[in-house]
Amino acid sequence: MEVTEQVAALAQRPLKRGDSFIVDFGRHMAGYVSFKLSGTGEAVDSPVRLRVTFGEAPADVAVPLESYTGTLSRAWLPDEILNVDFLPRRVEVPRRHAFRWVKFDVIDTSPNFAVHFERIEARAVTSAIMEPAPLPAGTPEALRSIDRVSLNTLRDCMQTVFEDGPRRDRRLWVGDLRLQALTNYVSFRNFDLVKRCLYLFAGLPREDGLVAACVYDDPGPKCGRQFIMDYAVLYIAALLDYVKAAKDQQTARELWPVVRKQVELVSQFINADGLFADPGGWWIFIDWREELEKTASMHGVLLFCLKQAVELAGHAGQQADAAKYQALIHRMTAAGRTRFFDSARNVFVSGPQGQVSWASQAWMVMSGLATPEMGAVALRNAMKMPDAVRPGTPYLYHYMVEAMLLSGLRKEALDLLSSYWGGMVAAGADTFWEIYDPSDPMLSPYKSILVNSYCHAWSCTPSYFLRGLQLGRTAG
Repeated sequence: MEVTEQVAALAQRPLKRGDSFIVDFGRHMAGYVSFKLSGTGEAVDSPVRLRVTFGEAPADVAVPLESYTGTLSRAWLPDEILNVDFLPRRVEVPRRHAFRWVKFDVIDTSPNFAVHFERIEARAVTSAIMEPAPLPAGTPEALRSIDRVSLNTLRDCMQTVFEDGPRRDRRLWVGDLRLQALTNYVSFRNFDLVKRCLYLFAGLPREDGLVAACVYDDPGPKCGRQFIMDYAVLYIAALLDYVKAAKDQQTARELWPVVRKQVELVSQFINADGLFADPGGWWIFIDWREELEKTASMHGVLLFCLKQAVELAGHAGQQADAAKYQALIHRMTAAGRTRFFDSARNVFVSGPQGQVSWASQAWMVMSGLATPEMGAVALRNAMKMPDAVRPGTPYLYHYMVEAMLLSGLRKEALDLLSSYWGGMVAAGADTFWEIYDPSDPMLSPYKSILVNSYCHAWSCTPSYFLRGLQLGRTAG
Protein backbone atom coordinates (compact mmCIF):
# COMPACT_ATOMS: atom_id res chain seq x y z
CA MET A 1 0.00 0.00 0.00
CA GLU A 2 1.60 3.28 -1.16
CA VAL A 3 2.29 6.09 1.33
CA THR A 4 1.08 9.35 -0.23
CA GLU A 5 1.81 11.84 2.58
CA GLN A 6 2.63 12.08 6.27
CA VAL A 7 -0.23 12.00 8.75
CA ALA A 8 0.60 15.48 10.09
CA ALA A 9 -0.55 16.94 6.77
CA LEU A 10 -4.11 15.87 7.57
CA ALA A 11 -4.47 18.74 10.02
CA GLN A 12 -4.47 21.13 7.06
CA ARG A 13 -6.99 19.19 4.99
CA PRO A 14 -10.72 19.89 5.47
CA LEU A 15 -12.83 16.74 5.11
CA LYS A 16 -16.56 16.50 4.42
CA ARG A 17 -19.18 13.91 3.57
CA GLY A 18 -17.73 11.09 1.47
CA ASP A 19 -14.07 11.88 2.16
CA SER A 20 -11.75 9.21 3.51
CA PHE A 21 -8.10 8.39 4.18
CA ILE A 22 -6.02 5.45 5.44
CA VAL A 23 -3.31 5.67 8.08
CA ASP A 24 -0.46 3.15 8.11
CA PHE A 25 0.97 2.79 11.62
CA GLY A 26 4.00 0.94 10.29
CA ARG A 27 3.53 -2.32 12.17
CA HIS A 28 0.78 -4.59 13.41
CA MET A 29 -0.41 -4.04 16.97
CA ALA A 30 -3.25 -4.85 19.33
CA GLY A 31 -4.49 -1.74 21.07
CA TYR A 32 -6.44 1.47 20.95
CA VAL A 33 -6.69 4.40 18.53
CA SER A 34 -7.40 8.01 19.44
CA PHE A 35 -7.39 11.30 17.56
CA LYS A 36 -8.26 14.98 17.87
CA LEU A 37 -11.24 16.07 15.76
CA SER A 38 -12.01 19.73 15.12
CA GLY A 39 -14.35 21.64 12.82
CA THR A 40 -14.04 24.68 10.57
CA GLY A 41 -16.66 26.56 8.59
CA GLU A 42 -19.75 28.64 9.08
CA ALA A 43 -21.01 26.66 12.10
CA VAL A 44 -20.48 23.25 13.69
CA ASP A 45 -24.21 22.66 13.85
CA SER A 46 -24.54 18.87 13.76
CA PRO A 47 -22.78 15.78 15.02
CA VAL A 48 -20.07 14.19 12.89
CA ARG A 49 -20.60 10.60 11.89
CA LEU A 50 -17.47 8.56 11.15
CA ARG A 51 -16.68 5.01 10.19
CA VAL A 52 -13.32 3.77 11.47
CA THR A 53 -12.17 0.50 9.89
CA PHE A 54 -9.22 -1.45 11.29
CA GLY A 55 -7.04 -3.49 8.95
CA GLU A 56 -4.66 -6.30 9.79
CA ALA A 57 -4.19 -6.76 6.05
CA PRO A 58 -4.69 -4.26 3.21
CA ALA A 59 -7.85 -6.08 2.08
CA ASP A 60 -9.53 -5.15 5.37
CA VAL A 61 -9.48 -1.47 4.44
CA ALA A 62 -9.66 -1.88 0.65
CA VAL A 63 -12.60 -4.28 0.26
CA PRO A 64 -16.03 -2.87 1.20
CA LEU A 65 -17.24 -4.67 4.31
CA GLU A 66 -20.78 -4.50 2.96
CA SER A 67 -19.76 -7.27 0.54
CA TYR A 68 -19.33 -9.75 3.40
CA THR A 69 -21.22 -13.03 2.95
CA GLY A 70 -19.24 -15.34 5.24
CA THR A 71 -20.45 -17.85 7.80
CA LEU A 72 -19.32 -16.03 10.97
CA SER A 73 -21.29 -13.22 12.58
CA ARG A 74 -20.96 -9.83 10.89
CA ALA A 75 -20.19 -8.49 14.35
CA TRP A 76 -16.59 -9.70 13.80
CA LEU A 77 -16.11 -7.18 10.98
CA PRO A 78 -13.49 -4.66 12.19
CA ASP A 79 -15.29 -1.34 11.85
CA GLU A 80 -16.81 1.18 14.23
CA ILE A 81 -19.47 3.85 13.67
CA LEU A 82 -18.71 6.90 15.82
CA ASN A 83 -20.94 9.90 16.38
CA VAL A 84 -19.12 12.93 17.77
CA ASP A 85 -21.55 15.53 19.09
CA PHE A 86 -19.29 18.46 19.91
CA LEU A 87 -16.05 19.78 18.43
CA PRO A 88 -13.21 20.07 19.11
CA ARG A 89 -12.88 16.75 20.90
CA ARG A 90 -10.27 14.15 21.68
CA VAL A 91 -11.88 10.91 20.47
CA GLU A 92 -10.78 7.46 21.62
CA VAL A 93 -12.23 4.37 20.00
CA PRO A 94 -13.30 2.45 23.12
CA ARG A 95 -12.84 -1.10 21.82
CA ARG A 96 -9.46 -2.79 21.47
CA HIS A 97 -8.62 -3.68 17.89
CA ALA A 98 -5.85 -5.46 16.01
CA PHE A 99 -4.48 -3.43 13.12
CA ARG A 100 -1.71 -1.89 11.14
CA TRP A 101 -3.90 0.15 8.81
CA VAL A 102 -6.87 2.27 9.88
CA LYS A 103 -9.33 3.79 7.43
CA PHE A 104 -11.33 6.87 8.40
CA ASP A 105 -14.53 7.62 6.47
CA VAL A 106 -16.48 10.81 7.02
CA ILE A 107 -20.02 9.51 6.63
CA ASP A 108 -21.65 12.88 7.18
CA THR A 109 -21.48 16.38 8.61
CA SER A 110 -23.82 19.28 8.02
CA PRO A 111 -23.09 21.32 4.87
CA ASN A 112 -21.91 24.17 7.07
CA PHE A 113 -18.59 22.78 8.26
CA ALA A 114 -15.70 20.44 7.56
CA VAL A 115 -13.59 18.42 9.98
CA HIS A 116 -9.86 18.16 10.58
CA PHE A 117 -8.00 15.18 12.06
CA GLU A 118 -4.91 15.75 14.20
CA ARG A 119 -2.68 13.71 16.49
CA ILE A 120 -3.86 10.29 15.36
CA GLU A 121 -2.25 7.94 17.85
CA ALA A 122 -2.20 4.23 18.67
CA ARG A 123 -1.55 2.69 22.10
CA ALA A 124 -0.38 -0.92 21.86
CA VAL A 125 -1.03 -3.41 24.68
CA THR A 126 0.63 -6.76 25.38
CA SER A 127 1.83 -8.90 28.27
CA ALA A 128 5.06 -9.68 26.39
CA ILE A 129 7.40 -7.48 28.40
CA MET A 130 10.86 -9.02 28.01
CA GLU A 131 12.83 -8.27 24.84
CA PRO A 132 14.05 -11.53 23.25
CA ALA A 133 17.75 -11.87 22.49
CA PRO A 134 18.77 -11.52 18.84
CA LEU A 135 19.39 -14.57 16.71
CA PRO A 136 23.03 -15.69 16.45
CA ALA A 137 25.36 -13.77 14.16
CA GLY A 138 25.40 -15.28 10.71
CA THR A 139 21.69 -16.14 10.65
CA PRO A 140 20.48 -15.37 7.11
CA GLU A 141 18.37 -12.25 6.74
CA ALA A 142 15.43 -14.25 5.38
CA LEU A 143 15.30 -16.27 8.61
CA ARG A 144 15.69 -13.11 10.69
CA SER A 145 12.63 -11.70 8.93
CA ILE A 146 10.64 -14.86 9.63
CA ASP A 147 11.71 -14.76 13.28
CA ARG A 148 10.77 -11.09 13.60
CA VAL A 149 7.29 -11.69 12.17
CA SER A 150 6.86 -14.74 14.42
CA LEU A 151 7.69 -12.71 17.52
CA ASN A 152 5.37 -9.89 16.40
CA THR A 153 2.59 -12.47 16.08
CA LEU A 154 3.13 -13.92 19.54
CA ARG A 155 3.56 -10.49 21.16
CA ASP A 156 0.21 -9.23 19.92
CA CYS A 157 -1.57 -12.46 20.97
CA MET A 158 -0.19 -12.22 24.53
CA GLN A 159 -2.84 -10.35 26.47
CA THR A 160 -4.48 -11.43 29.77
CA VAL A 161 -4.34 -14.92 28.22
CA PHE A 162 -2.66 -16.28 25.11
CA GLU A 163 -5.36 -15.24 22.66
CA ASP A 164 -5.67 -17.18 19.44
CA GLY A 165 -6.01 -13.89 17.59
CA PRO A 166 -6.23 -10.34 18.96
CA ARG A 167 -8.87 -9.53 16.34
CA ARG A 168 -10.75 -12.85 16.21
CA ASP A 169 -11.50 -14.92 18.31
CA ARG A 170 -9.80 -13.14 21.24
CA ARG A 171 -10.03 -16.24 23.43
CA LEU A 172 -7.81 -19.03 24.71
CA TRP A 173 -7.68 -22.32 22.77
CA VAL A 174 -5.75 -25.40 23.92
CA GLY A 175 -4.15 -26.20 20.57
CA ASP A 176 -2.98 -22.62 20.09
CA LEU A 177 -1.79 -22.37 23.70
CA ARG A 178 0.64 -25.25 23.31
CA LEU A 179 2.32 -23.70 20.28
CA GLN A 180 2.34 -20.19 21.74
CA ALA A 181 3.81 -21.42 25.00
CA LEU A 182 6.61 -23.33 23.24
CA THR A 183 7.60 -20.15 21.43
CA ASN A 184 7.21 -18.05 24.57
CA TYR A 185 9.70 -20.23 26.47
CA VAL A 186 12.47 -19.30 24.00
CA SER A 187 11.50 -15.65 23.57
CA PHE A 188 9.40 -13.58 25.99
CA ARG A 189 9.54 -16.16 28.82
CA ASN A 190 6.31 -15.15 30.54
CA PHE A 191 5.84 -18.34 32.55
CA ASP A 192 3.12 -16.85 34.76
CA LEU A 193 0.86 -16.27 31.76
CA VAL A 194 1.19 -19.92 30.67
CA LYS A 195 0.45 -21.11 34.19
CA ARG A 196 -2.63 -18.92 34.40
CA CYS A 197 -3.94 -20.37 31.14
CA LEU A 198 -3.37 -23.96 32.29
CA TYR A 199 -5.31 -23.31 35.48
CA LEU A 200 -8.13 -21.61 33.58
CA PHE A 201 -8.63 -24.76 31.53
CA ALA A 202 -8.37 -26.93 34.63
CA GLY A 203 -11.01 -24.88 36.43
CA LEU A 204 -13.52 -24.62 33.58
CA PRO A 205 -14.09 -28.14 32.21
CA ARG A 206 -17.19 -29.81 30.86
CA GLU A 207 -19.43 -31.42 33.47
CA ASP A 208 -17.65 -34.77 33.08
CA GLY A 209 -14.20 -33.21 33.41
CA LEU A 210 -13.23 -32.94 29.74
CA VAL A 211 -11.03 -29.91 29.12
CA ALA A 212 -12.85 -27.34 27.00
CA ALA A 213 -11.36 -26.48 23.64
CA CYS A 214 -11.51 -22.79 24.53
CA VAL A 215 -12.23 -20.52 27.47
CA TYR A 216 -13.08 -16.84 27.76
CA ASP A 217 -11.40 -14.40 30.13
CA ASP A 218 -13.50 -11.26 29.71
CA PRO A 219 -15.72 -10.11 31.40
CA GLY A 220 -14.90 -13.10 33.60
CA PRO A 221 -13.54 -16.61 33.13
CA LYS A 222 -16.02 -19.04 31.61
CA CYS A 223 -16.04 -22.28 29.64
CA GLY A 224 -16.33 -21.82 25.88
CA ARG A 225 -18.72 -24.81 25.53
CA GLN A 226 -16.79 -26.13 22.55
CA PHE A 227 -15.04 -29.47 22.92
CA ILE A 228 -12.43 -30.91 20.57
CA MET A 229 -11.09 -34.41 21.18
CA ASP A 230 -7.52 -33.78 20.02
CA TYR A 231 -7.33 -30.47 21.90
CA ALA A 232 -8.47 -32.09 25.15
CA VAL A 233 -5.54 -34.51 25.20
CA LEU A 234 -3.08 -31.90 23.91
CA TYR A 235 -3.66 -30.16 27.25
CA ILE A 236 -1.43 -32.93 28.66
CA ALA A 237 1.39 -31.97 26.30
CA ALA A 238 0.98 -28.27 27.07
CA LEU A 239 1.21 -28.99 30.79
CA LEU A 240 4.32 -31.14 30.41
CA ASP A 241 6.01 -28.48 28.26
CA TYR A 242 5.33 -25.92 31.00
CA VAL A 243 6.50 -28.13 33.86
CA LYS A 244 9.80 -28.79 32.09
CA ALA A 245 10.37 -25.18 31.00
CA ALA A 246 9.43 -23.61 34.35
CA LYS A 247 10.73 -26.50 36.49
CA ASP A 248 7.40 -26.39 38.34
CA GLN A 249 6.79 -29.80 39.88
CA GLN A 250 4.07 -28.47 42.16
CA THR A 251 1.84 -27.57 39.23
CA ALA A 252 2.36 -31.06 37.80
CA ARG A 253 1.11 -32.56 41.05
CA GLU A 254 -1.84 -30.17 41.41
CA LEU A 255 -3.08 -30.64 37.85
CA TRP A 256 -2.49 -34.38 37.58
CA PRO A 257 -6.20 -35.17 38.20
CA VAL A 258 -6.99 -33.17 35.04
CA VAL A 259 -4.48 -35.24 33.08
CA ARG A 260 -5.87 -38.51 34.41
CA LYS A 261 -9.41 -37.46 33.49
CA GLN A 262 -8.49 -36.62 29.87
CA VAL A 263 -6.84 -40.02 29.41
CA GLU A 264 -9.84 -41.74 30.99
CA LEU A 265 -12.39 -39.95 28.81
CA VAL A 266 -10.63 -40.25 25.45
CA SER A 267 -8.93 -43.65 25.78
CA GLN A 268 -12.38 -45.27 25.91
CA PHE A 269 -12.35 -44.82 22.13
CA ILE A 270 -9.44 -47.24 21.76
CA ASN A 271 -11.03 -50.53 20.73
CA ALA A 272 -10.06 -54.07 21.70
CA ASP A 273 -7.58 -54.19 18.82
CA GLY A 274 -5.71 -51.16 20.15
CA LEU A 275 -6.96 -48.80 17.44
CA PHE A 276 -8.70 -45.45 17.74
CA ALA A 277 -12.34 -45.82 16.67
CA ASP A 278 -14.13 -42.56 15.94
CA PRO A 279 -17.34 -42.65 18.01
CA GLY A 280 -19.02 -39.98 15.90
CA GLY A 281 -20.53 -36.81 17.26
CA TRP A 282 -17.17 -35.41 18.37
CA TRP A 283 -15.29 -32.50 16.87
CA ILE A 284 -11.84 -33.76 15.86
CA PHE A 285 -9.86 -30.84 14.49
CA ILE A 286 -6.34 -31.82 13.27
CA ASP A 287 -6.52 -29.14 10.54
CA TRP A 288 -8.90 -26.98 8.51
CA ARG A 289 -9.29 -29.38 5.57
CA GLU A 290 -12.79 -30.64 4.86
CA GLU A 291 -11.51 -33.60 2.85
CA LEU A 292 -9.06 -34.78 5.53
CA GLU A 293 -9.66 -38.32 6.89
CA LYS A 294 -8.61 -38.00 10.53
CA THR A 295 -8.58 -41.52 12.04
CA ALA A 296 -4.83 -42.11 11.73
CA SER A 297 -4.03 -38.58 12.89
CA MET A 298 -6.24 -38.90 15.96
CA HIS A 299 -4.67 -42.27 16.78
CA GLY A 300 -1.30 -40.52 16.59
CA VAL A 301 -2.38 -37.54 18.70
CA LEU A 302 -3.70 -39.81 21.44
CA LEU A 303 -0.59 -42.00 21.40
CA PHE A 304 1.64 -38.90 21.53
CA CYS A 305 -0.29 -37.49 24.49
CA LEU A 306 -0.25 -40.82 26.34
CA LYS A 307 3.54 -40.75 26.12
CA GLN A 308 3.51 -37.16 27.37
CA ALA A 309 1.31 -38.31 30.27
CA VAL A 310 3.83 -41.02 31.18
CA GLU A 311 6.63 -38.46 31.32
CA LEU A 312 4.44 -36.04 33.26
CA ALA A 313 3.59 -38.78 35.74
CA GLY A 314 7.26 -38.86 36.68
CA HIS A 315 7.09 -35.19 37.66
CA ALA A 316 3.80 -35.69 39.52
CA GLY A 317 4.79 -38.87 41.36
CA GLN A 318 2.09 -40.98 39.69
CA GLN A 319 3.95 -44.13 38.69
CA ALA A 320 0.89 -46.38 38.99
CA ASP A 321 -0.96 -44.38 36.35
CA ALA A 322 2.15 -44.34 34.18
CA ALA A 323 2.31 -48.14 34.20
CA LYS A 324 -1.29 -48.38 32.99
CA TYR A 325 -0.62 -45.90 30.20
CA GLN A 326 2.50 -47.79 29.10
CA ALA A 327 0.46 -50.93 28.50
CA LEU A 328 -1.97 -48.99 26.30
CA ILE A 329 0.92 -47.34 24.46
CA HIS A 330 2.38 -50.73 23.51
CA ARG A 331 -0.99 -51.96 22.19
CA MET A 332 -1.64 -48.80 20.19
CA THR A 333 1.84 -48.76 18.68
CA ALA A 334 1.70 -52.35 17.47
CA ALA A 335 -1.87 -52.06 16.19
CA GLY A 336 -1.21 -48.73 14.50
CA ARG A 337 1.79 -49.96 12.55
CA THR A 338 -0.26 -52.87 11.25
CA ARG A 339 -3.36 -50.83 10.42
CA PHE A 340 -2.02 -47.53 9.11
CA PHE A 341 1.24 -48.34 7.31
CA ASP A 342 0.93 -49.11 3.60
CA SER A 343 4.08 -51.10 2.84
CA ALA A 344 3.44 -51.02 -0.91
CA ARG A 345 3.63 -47.23 -1.02
CA ASN A 346 5.74 -46.70 2.12
CA VAL A 347 3.32 -44.14 3.57
CA PHE A 348 0.78 -44.07 6.36
CA VAL A 349 -2.85 -44.10 5.28
CA SER A 350 -6.16 -43.34 6.96
CA GLY A 351 -9.74 -44.47 6.54
CA PRO A 352 -11.39 -47.13 4.40
CA GLN A 353 -10.14 -45.51 1.18
CA GLY A 354 -6.53 -45.44 2.39
CA GLN A 355 -6.22 -41.67 2.14
CA VAL A 356 -2.67 -40.28 2.15
CA SER A 357 -2.25 -36.95 3.92
CA TRP A 358 0.57 -34.92 5.35
CA ALA A 359 -1.33 -34.91 8.65
CA SER A 360 -1.24 -38.70 8.98
CA GLN A 361 2.52 -38.79 8.35
CA ALA A 362 3.16 -35.99 10.84
CA TRP A 363 1.22 -37.57 13.68
CA MET A 364 2.58 -41.06 13.09
CA VAL A 365 6.04 -39.53 13.55
CA MET A 366 5.08 -37.26 16.46
CA SER A 367 3.63 -40.24 18.30
CA GLY A 368 6.70 -42.40 17.81
CA LEU A 369 4.60 -45.00 16.02
CA ALA A 370 6.88 -44.42 13.04
CA THR A 371 10.58 -44.90 13.71
CA PRO A 372 12.76 -42.02 12.47
CA GLU A 373 13.72 -44.11 9.45
CA MET A 374 10.10 -45.02 8.62
CA GLY A 375 9.06 -41.44 9.19
CA ALA A 376 11.68 -39.98 6.87
CA VAL A 377 10.61 -42.26 4.03
CA ALA A 378 6.88 -41.73 4.63
CA LEU A 379 7.19 -37.95 4.88
CA ARG A 380 9.22 -37.69 1.69
CA ASN A 381 6.90 -40.02 -0.20
CA ALA A 382 3.70 -38.28 0.89
CA MET A 383 5.05 -34.84 0.03
CA LYS A 384 5.79 -36.04 -3.52
CA MET A 385 2.28 -37.41 -4.06
CA PRO A 386 0.13 -34.89 -5.94
CA ASP A 387 -3.10 -36.34 -4.54
CA ALA A 388 -1.96 -36.36 -0.89
CA VAL A 389 -4.03 -34.01 1.27
CA ARG A 390 -1.81 -31.07 2.18
CA PRO A 391 -2.09 -28.87 5.28
CA GLY A 392 -4.46 -25.93 5.24
CA THR A 393 -3.08 -24.00 8.20
CA PRO A 394 0.18 -23.03 9.92
CA TYR A 395 -1.01 -25.21 12.81
CA LEU A 396 -0.45 -28.43 10.86
CA TYR A 397 2.62 -27.05 9.11
CA HIS A 398 4.15 -26.72 12.60
CA TYR A 399 3.70 -30.43 13.22
CA MET A 400 5.08 -31.23 9.76
CA VAL A 401 8.27 -29.30 10.50
CA GLU A 402 8.55 -30.94 13.93
CA ALA A 403 7.99 -34.40 12.44
CA MET A 404 10.70 -33.76 9.87
CA LEU A 405 13.15 -32.83 12.60
CA LEU A 406 12.27 -35.97 14.57
CA SER A 407 12.92 -37.99 11.40
CA GLY A 408 16.33 -36.44 10.77
CA LEU A 409 15.15 -34.35 7.81
CA ARG A 410 16.73 -31.15 9.06
CA LYS A 411 17.39 -29.57 5.67
CA GLU A 412 13.89 -30.40 4.43
CA ALA A 413 12.40 -28.96 7.62
CA LEU A 414 14.27 -25.70 7.11
CA ASP A 415 13.24 -25.60 3.46
CA LEU A 416 9.58 -26.08 4.39
CA LEU A 417 9.71 -23.43 7.10
CA SER A 418 11.44 -21.00 4.74
CA SER A 419 9.07 -21.55 1.84
CA TYR A 420 5.81 -21.59 3.81
CA TRP A 421 6.30 -18.87 6.41
CA GLY A 422 8.68 -17.04 4.09
CA GLY A 423 5.88 -17.01 1.54
CA MET A 424 3.75 -15.01 3.96
CA VAL A 425 6.64 -12.59 4.54
CA ALA A 426 7.04 -12.19 0.78
CA ALA A 427 3.30 -11.48 0.56
CA GLY A 428 3.74 -8.57 2.98
CA ALA A 429 2.88 -10.15 6.34
CA ASP A 430 4.23 -8.42 9.42
CA THR A 431 2.36 -10.95 11.57
CA PHE A 432 1.58 -14.51 10.49
CA TRP A 433 -1.89 -15.59 9.41
CA GLU A 434 -4.54 -18.02 10.56
CA ILE A 435 -4.89 -19.53 7.07
CA TYR A 436 -2.32 -19.58 4.30
CA ASP A 437 -2.40 -21.75 1.21
CA PRO A 438 0.06 -20.51 -1.43
CA SER A 439 -2.14 -21.99 -4.16
CA ASP A 440 -5.34 -20.36 -2.89
CA PRO A 441 -4.87 -16.86 -1.44
CA MET A 442 -8.63 -16.45 -0.95
CA LEU A 443 -8.98 -19.57 1.22
CA SER A 444 -11.14 -19.10 4.30
CA PRO A 445 -12.86 -21.71 6.48
CA TYR A 446 -15.50 -19.03 7.04
CA LYS A 447 -16.20 -18.40 3.32
CA SER A 448 -14.76 -14.87 3.42
CA ILE A 449 -11.25 -13.52 3.93
CA LEU A 450 -12.81 -10.49 5.64
CA VAL A 451 -13.06 -12.48 8.89
CA ASN A 452 -9.78 -14.35 8.56
CA SER A 453 -7.31 -13.54 11.31
CA TYR A 454 -4.00 -12.11 10.06
CA CYS A 455 -2.28 -12.30 13.42
CA HIS A 456 -2.90 -15.80 14.67
CA ALA A 457 -1.35 -17.69 17.53
CA TRP A 458 -0.78 -21.04 15.92
CA SER A 459 1.44 -19.51 13.23
CA CYS A 460 4.10 -18.09 15.59
CA THR A 461 6.31 -21.17 15.94
CA PRO A 462 9.13 -20.46 13.46
CA SER A 463 10.78 -18.66 16.37
CA TYR A 464 10.50 -21.86 18.41
CA PHE A 465 12.31 -23.80 15.70
CA LEU A 466 14.91 -21.11 15.05
CA ARG A 467 15.61 -20.30 18.70
CA GLY A 468 14.70 -23.38 20.71
CA LEU A 469 15.82 -26.02 18.21
CA GLN A 470 18.50 -23.89 16.47
CA LEU A 471 17.09 -24.84 13.09
CA GLY A 472 18.61 -21.81 11.39
CA ARG A 473 22.11 -22.98 12.24
CA THR A 474 22.01 -25.35 9.28
CA ALA A 475 21.67 -22.39 6.95
CA GLY A 476 24.44 -20.67 5.08
